[in-house]
Amino acid sequence: MYKAKAYSAASATSPLAPDTIQRREATDRDVQIEILFCGICHSDLHSVRNEWSSIMPTVYPIVPGHEIVGRVTKVGSGVTKFKPGDLAGVGCLVDSDHTCPNCRDGLEQLCPNQTLTFNAPDKHLGGVTYGGYSESIVVDERFVLRVPANLDLAGVAPLLCAGITTYSPIRRWGDLKGKKVGVVGLGGLGHMGVKFARAFGAHVVVFTTSAGKKEDALRLGADEVVISRNADEMQKHAGSFDFILDTIAADHDINAYLNLLGRDGNLTLVGAPEKPLAVSAFALLFGRRSLSGSIIGGIAETQEMLDFCAEHGITSDIEVIKIQDVNRAYERLVKGDVKYRFVIDMATLKA
Repeated sequence: MYKAKAYSAASATSPLAPDTIQRREATDRDVQIEILFCGICHSDLHSVRNEWSSIMPTVYPIVPGHEIVGRVTKVGSGVTKFKPGDLAGVGCLVDSDHTCPNCRDGLEQLCPNQTLTFNAPDKHLGGVTYGGYSESIVVDERFVLRVPANLDLAGVAPLLCAGITTYSPIRRWGDLKGKKVGVVGLGGLGHMGVKFARAFGAHVVVFTTSAGKKEDALRLGADEVVISRNADEMQKHAGSFDFILDTIAADHDINAYLNLLGRDGNLTLVGAPEKPLAVSAFALLFGRRSLSGSIIGGIAETQEMLDFCAEHGITSDIEVIKIQDVNRAYERLVKGDVKYRFVIDMATLKA
């Protein structure tokens, strides 16, 4: 084992603060990575404050962070895909059982025995896993991703969560070239959904409650912007969409968007509202529409997404912060005061 600097929270009401954690030495199939940048996901905040206690209670101290970009410093003797000096990324998962049907199909994100990057049982050291708010991490080669050198590294970090969360359902829905695609919400997830849908050749319509976001939506690649509070604007698009990506995590009327789908259209949820959404059966029955959900993606698909981003020059719109400002960033995140993701410059951890 070796010691690494990190930022952790000691309780649900404690601020994130400097800490020293234990990391395992690299086994024969492990990759050790010096972390250069780590994105801040809203799930980091939920976990730190134990807001998902009924689903995945937080074990303290917690070191969050699952949008990790860094440089390989050491590899195990059996590692074949990476060498010291390579750029590498780590997303939401660091292990799975490798044997279940989902793993065999390359869908590690659906493995019932997956190991999350933080706050999950650590089979190597005991306790729980520690995430990317740290100077380094050691990960099984099978869960390490190649980071394209032609992209801004800080802007790549959120691709490991927000990027794959939106890319996966858009990609899975098929050839969207010339199709009409809606993106509900223009936040950390929504702005990536717009970029990907545009890159796949779709006609992209953004739905937002804020008229002030129209200009930015168009800048990001939207063809149209609809103010969802305006019933007349919504009605103009009734029954016309092939696919809608819903990124909203707050309570909202899902039926208003289901009714915008055309025949055999699909709405996929990637936001996670706290309360159940009321779904009208008739909104699905008429038009043979479907409602589904999606969560991140498998390792192979995540690598595909990174390569797609390299080809199309796609990164997340970010604000880079020092690790010392992380608690202030959390407060701003609650208020939605960021365009569109915070990314920590982990070099500041050494300051």
